[in-house]
Amino acid sequence: MEKLLTQFQENATFVLITGLFILAVALLSHLAERKLPHLRRVSAARRVSIIGICSAIAVVLHVLDFPLIFLAPEFYKLDFSEVPVLLGGFFLGPSAAVAIEGVKILLKLLVKGTSTAFVGDFANFFVGCCFALPATVWYHTHKDKQGAVVGLVLGTLVMTVLGTAFNAVYLLPKFSVLYGIPMDVLIGMGTAVHKSVSGVFSFVALCVAPLNLVKGSVVSVLTLLLYKRVAGPLFRIHE
Repeated sequence: MEKLLTQFQENATFVLITGLFILAVALLSHLAERKLPHLRRVSAARRVSIIGICSAIAVVLHVLDFPLIFLAPEFYKLDFSEVPVLLGGFFLGPSAAVAIEGVKILLKLLVKGTSTAFVGDFANFFVGCCFALPATVWYHTHKDKQGAVVGLVLGTLVMTVLGTAFNAVYLLPKFSVLYGIPMDVLIGMGTAVHKSVSGVFSFVALCVAPLNLVKGSVVSVLTLLLYKRVAGPLFRIHE
C-alpha cells in the first residue's frame, strides 16, 4: 500500500487526468442509458450486488493476465476480465459495465499494485470501456441474440481502432516518460517481435491492433457462450 501511495504521488498529474477521463466516461454511459428502450430496472441493492460480484470475478481474471509474445512485447498482456464486465453490462446496461471496469481496476491496484506507473491500468480501463460501451448500448437497443453478436463485433472493432490510436498518440509516449524507458527502446521491443516495426505507428499497427482483435474475439465468444448459462442463474434471468 505504501509503495502504491508513493507511485500515486509521483504520477499525480497523470492520475488526475485519468480520474477526469473516468468521470467523463461514466457520465457518457449514464446519458446513453437514458435513450435505451430495453433497459432492465432493478433495485439499488441488487444493482450494487451484481456490480460487486462481476467486479470480483473481473479482478481475478485481470490478475491472471499473460503475454502473447508472438504478437506484442511482453508488457502488453492479454486477460479475459471483460467477460464479467460484458455480462453485467448486458444485464444492467452500459453504466454498470463502466462501474465494473472501474471497480476492477481499483481492486487490482489494491491487490497487486501497478508495474506500469498506472499507464497500463488506465489503458486496461480505456480499452475495456471502448469494448463494453458500444457492445452494451447496441445490445440494449436490439435486445436479441443477433443484437448481442452485432454489439460484440462492433465493440471489438471500436476497441481495436480507438485502443490502437490512443496507444500511439498518448499511452505509449506517456509510458515512456513515466516509466523512464526511451521510446527507441520500446520500439526496439516491437521490432524484436515484428521486424517491420520501425516507429510508433507501425508498432501499434502490428502489435497492439492484433492483440486487441484477439482479445475482442475470444471475449466475445466467451460472453455469448456464458450469458445465459452462467449469468442466467447468477443474475436470476428468466428471459
